[in-house]
Amino acid sequence: MGSRPGDHDEIGAGPLSRGAAVVLWVLVVCGLVVLTGGVPLLLVPFLRDDPSNLWIAALLALPMGPALAAGIFSWRRFVVERDLSPARHFWRGYRLNALDVLRWWAPTVAALAVIGFSLSYLDSAGVPSGYGVVLVVVAAGLLMWAVLALSLTSHLSLRTRDLARLSTYYLAAKPLVTLGILSLLVLGFGIVLFLSDWVLVMVSGLLAFAVMTTTEPVVRDATERFTAPSSEAA
Repeated sequence: MGSRPGDHDEIGAGPLSRGAAVVLWVLVVCGLVVLTGGVPLLLVPFLRDDPSNLWIAALLALPMGPALAAGIFSWRRFVVERDLSPARHFWRGYRLNALDVLRWWAPTVAALAVIGFSLSYLDSAGVPSGYGVVLVVVAAGLLMWAVLALSLTSHLSLRTRDLARLSTYYLAAKPLVTLGILSLLVLGFGIVLFLSDWVLVMVSGLLAFAVMTTTEPVVRDATERFTAPSSEAA
C-alpha cells in the first residue's frame, strides 16, 4: 500500500501510529456499517420461525446494501490515501451511492426472498427434489452477482442496466474473482451456521474490506475498459 507524502503529517511515520490508524479505520468503518445497515438485521433472530416472515427479513435487509457499498467505498480510500477521517469517507460513499445501490439491491433481495419462500414449501409442493438444488444454485449465483454489483457501484457511476450487464459479464470473465467471492459467501454461511447471525452483522465491515480486495481486478478492468471513475476519485 503506497502512501502520499502528506500521510505522515497526519498519521505519523512510526509503526505504532500507523497501526493505531488501522485500528481506528477498522472500528469506525465496522461500526458505521452496523449502524446504517446492520441494526435492523439484529431483529431477524427474534422473528417467529415461519416462512411468511421472510418478507419482513427481506425488508430489514434493505439498508445493508447501501451500508456495504459505503464500507467498500471507504476501504478503497483507505488503500489509496490513508488518513484519520474514515467516517468522512464512509458518509461520502453513502451519499454518492445509496440510491444507485437500492435500485438493484431491492429487487435482488426480493428475488432471494422468493427463492427462500419457495424452498420452505418444497415438501408440500410435491416438486422433484432436484428443483431445490436448482433454487440453491440460482440463489448462490444471485448473491455472487450482487457482491460484484456492490463493488462496481461503490466505485463507478453506472446505469442500472449497464451495471447488471457488467456484473454478469465479470462473473464469467474473471473466474478467480468469482471463486474468491464464492469463498466469501461460504465464509459468511459458516459464520451464521456455527456462530450466529449477529456475528455476521458485526463483522460486515471487515467483509466489505474482503470484498474490496477480492473484486479489485474487476473494478480496475471495468474502470480502464468501460467507463470513467465516479466522483469518488475526483
